[in-house]
Amino acid sequence: MNYKIFIAWRYLFSRKSHHAINIISAISACGVAIATLAMVCTLSVFNGFHSLVADLFTDFDPQLKVTLAEGRTLSIKDKAIEQLRRHPDVDVLTLCLEDQALVVRDGKQTVVTVKGMDDNFDRQLNLPHLLYPAWEEEEELALHADVLEYCIPGIQLAIQLGLRTDFDPPLQIFAPKRGERVNMANPLSSFNNDELLSSGYVFQVKQTKYDANYLITSLQFAQHLFDQEGRISQAEIRLRPGTNISRAQRDIANTLGSRFVVQDRYEQQEDVFRIMKIEKLLAYVFLTFILFIASFNIIGSLSMLMIDKQRDIQTLHNLGAPPSAIRLIFTIEGNMISMFGALAGIGLGVLLCWVQQHYGIVSMGQSEGSFIVEAYPVVVKIWDLVLIFLTVMAVSALVVWYPVRRQNQNL
Repeated sequence: MNYKIFIAWRYLFSRKSHHAINIISAISACGVAIATLAMVCTLSVFNGFHSLVADLFTDFDPQLKVTLAEGRTLSIKDKAIEQLRRHPDVDVLTLCLEDQALVVRDGKQTVVTVKGMDDNFDRQLNLPHLLYPAWEEEEELALHADVLEYCIPGIQLAIQLGLRTDFDPPLQIFAPKRGERVNMANPLSSFNNDELLSSGYVFQVKQTKYDANYLITSLQFAQHLFDQEGRISQAEIRLRPGTNISRAQRDIANTLGSRFVVQDRYEQQEDVFRIMKIEKLLAYVFLTFILFIASFNIIGSLSMLMIDKQRDIQTLHNLGAPPSAIRLIFTIEGNMISMFGALAGIGLGVLLCWVQQHYGIVSMGQSEGSFIVEAYPVVVKIWDLVLIFLTVMAVSALVVWYPVRRQNQNL
């Protein structure tokens, strides 16, 4: 073992002539450990919410969504649609038309997003996890039959409109006619008007963006309502089982060219996940500042140790040890205090996260059923632990520099 490391190790664990030095060193390590534990738990909670939101979105959002880079709608006869159908990675291709409309029922009205979908929508959406009442895959579910058109509203939208069963009166749907100004003498003449019957089902994504605003119906109905016959706004893709999503996304984007944008689920909800990343970054910055403050105890510990070991320093100097070697001994000593504190904090943090995952000791609130989950979700990521350890050691290097620099002036 290098003599500098050996001496620093001995100084760390041996009894000092002043017992207070041992106490301050222990307090320094505990301060670093507590700050590190807080970083592990906080970042893991952010990871947990990130995974929770991602799981909620995946039931409704397609694996890949194809839209135009410029413009809103595309002809269903476009060659790109045929290219998608023939692509080897595509298992289910669902053509959709999405736009806003006004829904009126029993004097209640609200603006919703009408999403018209192909007849294979049941293979695109994860219906067993979405629909209420429970839907079995062997059951037949259609959005249109003969001249009748059906809809599946979000659960909050259904409550707002007072929908209960498939025997309810039809919903009145209004959408502005394309290219026409509102006729002030007869405003209704400037709108397309049609009816939708309740399918008897509602969907629940547990996200207000969908549950309170979306209405699923047939593609043909949406095209007629919005004067977009034979056109779509997007194509949704379910890939073959076992397909690498990132590779398939790049391949499909290269096949279609720059006219189209191909997005995975995270990119479809880019704003939500960007906000979560910013919040996690800010939490990391604030906790790093707290760690920096907690590490100031190391300054006191090293300063008192160097005063206590003046005779040892003089002996090493007389034996020919250069000042840089003596400074390095105390630098290693300070870094050891931080390292043991960091390892202890990471270990305790991982243990607490494991307990929270399995037993949910910290709940979201007192009202049962008020939240999507009853306890704070946590997900520990190895790269977060590596980042935390490197952060602790970097902060330690900055803190240790000051007392060692002062020692340099005395050599």
